[in-house]
Amino acid sequence: MTLDLPTPSHPLKIGTRGSPLALAQAYETRERLGSAFDLPEEAFEIVVIKTTGDRITDRPLKEIGGKGLFTREIEQALLSGEIDIAVHSMKDMPVLQPEGLSLDTYLPREDPRDAFVSPAVASLADLPAGAKVGTSSLRRRAQVLVAYPHLEVVEFRGNVQTRLKKLDDDVAACTFLAMAGLNRLARPDVATSVIAPEVMLPAVAQGAIGIERRADDTRTADMLAAIHHKETGQRLASERAFLAALDGSCETPIAGLADLDGGTLRLRGEILRPDGSECLNDDQTAPIEDGAELGRDMAGKLLAQAGDGFFDWRE
Repeated sequence: MTLDLPTPSHPLKIGTRGSPLALAQAYETRERLGSAFDLPEEAFEIVVIKTTGDRITDRPLKEIGGKGLFTREIEQALLSGEIDIAVHSMKDMPVLQPEGLSLDTYLPREDPRDAFVSPAVASLADLPAGAKVGTSSLRRRAQVLVAYPHLEVVEFRGNVQTRLKKLDDDVAACTFLAMAGLNRLARPDVATSVIAPEVMLPAVAQGAIGIERRADDTRTADMLAAIHHKETGQRLASERAFLAALDGSCETPIAGLADLDGGTLRLRGEILRPDGSECLNDDQTAPIEDGAELGRDMAGKLLAQAGDGFFDWRE
C-alpha cells in the first residue's frame, strides 16, 4: 500500500511550544521525516502553541500544576485536528495520554545528563555556605540539599538566555540545564561542567523527544514508524513504568535512568523528600524485554522503604 504523503498544498502540521529548544526539536522531527520520505520542508508546517507553563512564568511549577503544564493545550489541538502530530520533551510528559491519543515514537536520545552552569565556580562543592543555587526543578532542588544542606535553593525559571541573564544579575551563583537541550541548541559551551549520573541522577526521560499522534490516524502512524528509535523506546519504557508506579509529577522529586548493554537493561532510580532531608535509591538490571516490569518493581521497593508521607512538604 502506498502512503498518502503530505505535500506543500496539504502539509503535515507539527505542533510545538515556541521556545528555541522546542522549535529545534520540531525542526529535527521535520528533518527526519523529510529525509525518510524524500519530502521538502514545505510538506510540513510548524504550528506554535502557547501552553500554561509558557504563559505563567512568575510562579513555581508546583503551584500551578503537574506535568501537563507544557502539554495540555498542544494535546487539545491534536485532538481537534488543528495539528497532526505533537513534538514533546519527554521529561515534561505525563505517563498517561488523553483518550484518543498515542505516544509511541521517540527520536534518538541526546545526552541525558545535567549541566552545571556558573560564571563563578567550577562545581557545587566550591560554593560557600549560604550561596544561592537557582532551579525550578524539585528533583534538582532536593538533590542539591541532600548533598549540600548548607546551600540555599531559589526559584529559577526561564529559557537558556533568561537563566544566563539571571546569573549575570546575581540572582543565584549557579543553575542547572539539561545537557541535551544545550546540545540541540548548539550551545554546549554554556555548561561549566557536565554532571555524572552517579552525582546527580537525571529526570526520567531527560534528553528524549516524543512524538504524539491521534490513535486512529494510521497514515501518520505509518510515517512515524519510519523514524522511531527502538533503543530509546526500550529505555523509556522502563523509566516511565518506574515513574508511573510512583505516580510521579512535577510535585514529586524523582530521578531515573535506564541504559542498555547488549540484551541487558540497567535501571537506576531515586526518590527524594522535597526538603532534601532523605534520598532513597536503587540500581538493578534485567533483560531488555523485562524493562517495564523492572521499573514497576523498583518503584514498589522504594515506596515500601519510604513509607507514608515521603513526598509531603515540610515547611
